[in-house]
This record gives sequence, structure tokens and C-alpha cells, in this order.
Amino acid sequence: MSTGKSALQSISGSVSPRFRLIVLLLVVVVAGMSQGLLLPLLSILLERYGVSSDINGLNSTALYIGIFFTMFFIEKPVLRFGYKKVILAGIVLVTVTTMLFPVSQALWFWFILRLLVGIGDSSLHYATQLWIVSSSPADRRGRYISFYGMAYGVGFSIGPLGINLLHYGEAVPFLVSSLFFAIVILLVFKLPDELPVKGEKSGAGENRYVKTYRLAWFALIPGLLYGFMEASMNSNFPLYGLRIDLTQEWISILLPAFGAGSLILQLPLGIWSDRVGRKPVLMLCGAAGAILFFAIPAAGDRTYLLLVLFILAGGVVGSFYSLGLAYAADILPRQILPAANVIASIHFSLGSILGPLLGGYGIRYISNDSIFLFLGSAFLAFSLLGLLFRKKHDEPAAS
Repeated sequence: MSTGKSALQSISGSVSPRFRLIVLLLVVVVAGMSQGLLLPLLSILLERYGVSSDINGLNSTALYIGIFFTMFFIEKPVLRFGYKKVILAGIVLVTVTTMLFPVSQALWFWFILRLLVGIGDSSLHYATQLWIVSSSPADRRGRYISFYGMAYGVGFSIGPLGINLLHYGEAVPFLVSSLFFAIVILLVFKLPDELPVKGEKSGAGENRYVKTYRLAWFALIPGLLYGFMEASMNSNFPLYGLRIDLTQEWISILLPAFGAGSLILQLPLGIWSDRVGRKPVLMLCGAAGAILFFAIPAAGDRTYLLLVLFILAGGVVGSFYSLGLAYAADILPRQILPAANVIASIHFSLGSILGPLLGGYGIRYISNDSIFLFLGSAFLAFSLLGLLFRKKHDEPAAS
């Protein structure tokens, strides 16, 4: 056993923590690009094929259903095989599946492919975010997890620009996305085989999910809201934009603008939360996001005003997932951090399933503006819930 530990340490020592962080962030960038491209691209293609908005939204949920169910078993493979192998498996699955989309236009076939993409995305995101959170110093956790959020934001912002590759053929955006994954996988091979802390095998281990909710329920809500917001914007906004006569090019600009706002404020909000606390920053950003989402329908088709509102909204709520993870790490003992990451990912996928469903049905049966009314109401409710949450001190938080 000691020989195995020393071997692992020697392998880990061959790669610097900075190089490891850079590679993990590149993985997140490419994963964000893939997700940022697939959601609006597939929605636009289905709209082009004459599929209704509610069926379009229903098909979009397949990716998040894959993410949701993956979170019930992904923790064990990470604990057994380590971060690196799970990341590699996730990348390979997403790459191969993405290349298969142009093969058929059948809804059932795309539904299955989206499920598989969700499984691969969920696997690599869980492993990368847990690796980064677990290895970051407590006094700089907000900054480190902001890097994760920024990396995802960069990729997610660039992704929708791939819609413009449709001019060269419907298969081209999918092939380009797969090429980026093939490149980044070469860097992942250079990472060490590291395993998470296995301290959760204690007598109370079977209650760690209940314990996580009891201690940090408020910190786990941002994952739900972020998934709801991201999926709604990328699956339903293209439909909203087409219905208010925005051009395909402007849709491909506005979605990255939302991500660009997140990039601008991600690190400042992370550093600010290190100084003043995660909770007040989350509550303030939630309230500001609610106001901005309520304001978007009033902008109509005035593209430059929409651009400003998207940048501002993305800036204040684009850090929600990463700040929520950092807040949970502040509150919880280190040995149940993997459980918190599982719950946050499940919340993200639940929100992502609800987003396209509510948005698609809202656009068809209520009004085009319904997605922004849903989003504004959700973020406002979160800010008000913050008034009820009190941090418990019965156990030491992760250090």
C-alpha cells in the first residue's frame, strides 16, 4: 500500500499544479464550446425542419437527462479510477457522439445522441470541478473556482459562433467541435493519475447527502438556477429570437454576449466573495439578475439594447454555479465535498431539464416573453430565500 502511494506521489510530482490547472481549464473551455454550440445549433436545425417549439424543447432536455442520471453513479468511478481516466472517458464519448449527429435527422436518434453527450459532459465536468475544488487553498477558493467558471464561460461564449459554420454544410459545426476535443485529449494524457480523498467512508457516510442538504441547502440552489438559466437561454432564446424577427447572425452574437458578461465579472465576483462572503454576493447578484431578465422583453427587437442587457445579465448570474460550489466548500467538511458536487450537478441537470420544457411550452401556450419572466421570478425567489438561511457551525468546514 505504501509503495502504491509513493508511486502515485512520484507521478503527481512530475506535473506542476499550475500545468494541471491549465489543462483542466482547457478541458472545461472545450466542453463549454461543445455545449454552447450544440444547444442553439440543434434548436435552429429542428426549427428549420419544421419541428414545433414544445417538441424542440423536449428534445433538448435529453442532454440534461443524461447529465442527471450520470450523477447517480459517477462518484464511484472517480473514486476508483481517479480524475484523469473519467475525464478521458467523458471526452471520448462526447467526441464520438458529436460526429454522429449529421448521420440522421430522426428525432429519436438525436434524443439518444443528446443523452450520450450529457453522460460524457457530466463525467468530465464532475471530475474537473472536483479536482479543482479539492486542490484549491481555502483562502483562494473563490478565485480558483472562478477560473473554472471563466473557462466554461469562454467556451460557452465561443460555441454559438459555430452556428455560422452552417453556411459550409450542416455537418461542419459538429466536425469542428469534435476536432477541438481530439486536440485537448492529448494534453489530458500528460496529467497524473490522482484520486479524491476517501474520508467519506465513515460511520455516518450513508447520511452524507442528507447532511449536505442540512448544512448547505442554500449553497446548492445556484446549481439549479444556473442550469435553468443556461438551458433556457441556449435552447429557447433562438426560438424567441426567430419569432421577434432577429437574424440568425444576431442570435449567434447575443448568446456569446451573455457569456462575455460572465467572463468580465467572474473573477472580480470570486475575489469579492473571498473578502465579503459568498452569501451576500449571491443574493445581490440574484436580485440584479431578476431585474435584468424582467427588462429584456421590454427591449423588443432593439438589438443593441438587447446586447447591453445580455452582457449585464450574464455578468451578474454567470458566476452562480461556481460561487455556489465555493460557498458549499466553505460550509461543508472536506470528506463530504464529493457529495456536494454530486448534488450540485444533479441540481444543474434538473434545472436544465426544466428550462427548455418550461420555455418551449411557455413560448407556445403563454407568450414569447415567458422564458424571461420565469428566469426573473426564479432569481428573485432565490435572493429572498437567502434571508432564511443561517450557516451552521456543528462541524469544521473544508480547509
